[in-house]
Amino acid sequence: MTTTLRPTGPIQQGADGAKSRAYDLCDNGRPVGAVEIGTDPQFGASVGVLRSLSVDESRRRRGRGTIAALAAEEVLRGWGCTQVHLAAPEDNEGAQGLAAALGYTERGRNMVKELDPTAPALPDGVVARQMSAEEFARWQRTSVDMYAQSWVNQGVPAEQAMEKSRADHARNLPDGIDTVGMHFHVLVNEDAVVGHVWVSVSEESPGEKAGYVFDVEVDEEYRGRGYGRALMWQAEHITLDAGAHRLGLHVFAGNTPAQRLYESLGYRTTQYNLAKTL
Repeated sequence: MTTTLRPTGPIQQGADGAKSRAYDLCDNGRPVGAVEIGTDPQFGASVGVLRSLSVDESRRRRGRGTIAALAAEEVLRGWGCTQVHLAAPEDNEGAQGLAAALGYTERGRNMVKELDPTAPALPDGVVARQMSAEEFARWQRTSVDMYAQSWVNQGVPAEQAMEKSRADHARNLPDGIDTVGMHFHVLVNEDAVVGHVWVSVSEESPGEKAGYVFDVEVDEEYRGRGYGRALMWQAEHITLDAGAHRLGLHVFAGNTPAQRLYESLGYRTTQYNLAKTL
C-alpha cells in the first residue's frame, strides 16, 4: 500500500493573503479521503493550518490518517511554515487522539453556554455600568500588549503574537468603544471599579444572535472575592438584553482557575485548539 496526497487544484490565494490547497488522499492512486491545508492569516505566512482531514470509513484504522497528517505537515514545511495549528471538535475523539499521537498540544479551548431566560442577579452592593470613554482609553493603552503576551505564553513568537493582537483589535473595534455590537461594562463595588468585561453580540446565522466574551478581568487587588463570577453574570445580562441566548468564549490552556469558573457556571467545551512546532 502506497498512501500519498494528490492536489485537486492549484494553490489558492485569499484576499487576506492566506494560501490554501486541497488534496485527495490516495492509496495506490485511488482516492480514499481528503485533506485541506492553508496558512493562518491571523499569525502570518509562517503558520500553517490543517483545516480538514478525512478518511473514507471503510479505509480507517490502518494508519492512513497519520500518514496524511504527516504528509500535510511536510507540504507546510515546504511553504516555509514553522508551526501548524488545528481545531479538534470536543466530540471528535479520533481527531484528538491523532493530534496527541503526532505531538500537538492544547493552546486553548472554545466554550459555550445556553443561557437561562433570566441572568443571575449581581451580589448585594455590586453594580455594573457601561465603561466610560476615559476608562476605555486606559484599557486600550494596555490591551494590545496584554493580549499579545497571552499568546507568547502559549509559545507563539513575540512578533507573530503582536501581529495577531493588533489585527484582532483593529478588526473587532474599527470604531473603538462605539463599534456596533460591542459592549464594554465595568463592575463597581463601594464606588471602586473592580473589573471589566467586553462582550460582542452579533448574528451568527440568519435570525440567530449569540454573545461572545472577548475580555474579562478583575483588577489584581480585588481578585479572589467572587468578582470574576459576577462579571460573567453581567456578560449574561448583556447578551440577553441584546436578544441572544447563547454565550461563548475562549480560554487559554493553563488558565485552570478560569476554566474551572466557566465550567462551574455551566459552560461546556466545544473545540480544542491545538498546535505543533514543525
